[in-house]
Amino acid sequence: MLVGLMVLTFTSLMVMQYTYIRTLTRTRAEQFDESVRRALFQVVRNLELDETARYLEEELDEREASAISLSQLGPLTTTTTKKSSRLLSIGGSPSFSSVMEFQESTTLTQTGPQVFISMSQGNTLYNTTAKVQETLRERYLAQKGLMEDVILRILYEANDRPIEQRIDFSKLEHYLMVELTNNGLGDIPFHFRVTDKNNKEVYRCRDMLGTPRKAYKQALFPNDPGVKTGTLYLTFPRRKNQDIQNLKIFVPSVLLSIVLLMVFGFTIFIIFRQKKLSDMKNDFVNNMTHELKTPISTISLAAQMLRDVDVGKTPAMLKHISGVIVDETKRLGFQVEKVLQVSLFERDNANLTFKEVDVNEMLENVIATFKLKVENFDGVINKDLKALQSDITADEMHLTNVFFNLMDNAVKYRHPDRDLTLDVSTWNEKDMVVVCIRDNGVGIHKEHLKKVFDRFYRVPTGNVHNVKGFGLGLAYVKKIVENHNGTIRAESGFDNGTAFIIHLPLIK
Repeated sequence: MLVGLMVLTFTSLMVMQYTYIRTLTRTRAEQFDESVRRALFQVVRNLELDETARYLEEELDEREASAISLSQLGPLTTTTTKKSSRLLSIGGSPSFSSVMEFQESTTLTQTGPQVFISMSQGNTLYNTTAKVQETLRERYLAQKGLMEDVILRILYEANDRPIEQRIDFSKLEHYLMVELTNNGLGDIPFHFRVTDKNNKEVYRCRDMLGTPRKAYKQALFPNDPGVKTGTLYLTFPRRKNQDIQNLKIFVPSVLLSIVLLMVFGFTIFIIFRQKKLSDMKNDFVNNMTHELKTPISTISLAAQMLRDVDVGKTPAMLKHISGVIVDETKRLGFQVEKVLQVSLFERDNANLTFKEVDVNEMLENVIATFKLKVENFDGVINKDLKALQSDITADEMHLTNVFFNLMDNAVKYRHPDRDLTLDVSTWNEKDMVVVCIRDNGVGIHKEHLKKVFDRFYRVPTGNVHNVKGFGLGLAYVKKIVENHNGTIRAESGFDNGTAFIIHLPLIK
């Protein structure tokens, strides 16, 4: 239930975080697109204003030239000019044409209107005001006629001009820079190109290479009557980089989520590991209780025999009973020593006493002591101590126990159908001395080989337990070897025997 609840909580958290990131990313993309569209609309508006100003300037230049030429004829001249414009296409239909005519009356004076305020008696102020109003009316009509001319020229002449004559591309680039900056996009590089009404490219910026697949499009001069004039294409080559920059704000959140996932996984691992360790300790306690009850009951029985007056106290009987008590006491002490080894694993460093020892000499003594036990099972022990350098710094007692434990395992797990053969050898590798203890016993399956050094672990044998123990022997061996800055590994196969190889550093 705890694992399920943690998985559900973490999954919900990740889904919510993903939804939030996706929503925020989509919102930012929409904001970016809207800013670009606003900038393009204003750029096109600026181009239309530029064209209007250019036509107005041309009209003023023409009128000024006409005024200069006409002023030479007299102080007052009135001219009437008939202008005609032909619209080749109206509403997009090339088969229909129309001619519009309009008259223009221009009154030019050499000196302009003059107003005099008389000092004589009479209603001169009223006359003066009337003259000023008449002058303003004439000026208004003149300006109105000028604007009408400009509007008509834009309507009927602008469409006939090529798009490259209607746009100053340097100004277009400037307008793009200004408007993108005004919309908060000034720090993003951009490229642009312009096509005419036939989709033929007429201009592109200097840094633009190729034709991007995705671009923002804006029609140029959209207010022209029913005629396509050209299109402006705007692209942002580093848009992906910008999106990545925007996503960087989510990096801390993602990292924290990963850390949370690792903590979650580690917590689950520790929970299962502690549960397994607890089960193994329970098995250990049950096994230990059984192992301790046997020598205690035997010693108790021997003591009752000594107290029983009905049992004959012959010397042979007393010797036998005392021998049983001594053997069972040793057995009990050995079992207690095994239990005390558990405390060794609860500390980082055991209380070891190091001194200079010779590994070959130590193995000679262990083999001599163990030889009798091997021969008692019709076995043989072979030695091949080839290490030329064998001096190490070690705790002699604990390292001797390591060698005894490995040899004792060879005897315990001997093969029932063949005689025991135990090989002990040493050699040198670089600055290490290597000790190998190999037997021809029942061996260990590959799947159990990596776990034999774990505390309380015993290779499963079904319901048959021919060898008693707590699963601490090899764990104790590994702990002692590691405290000597060495390494140990096992090589085995089922029914092929087992070899334990120990590497210990030499004295430098």
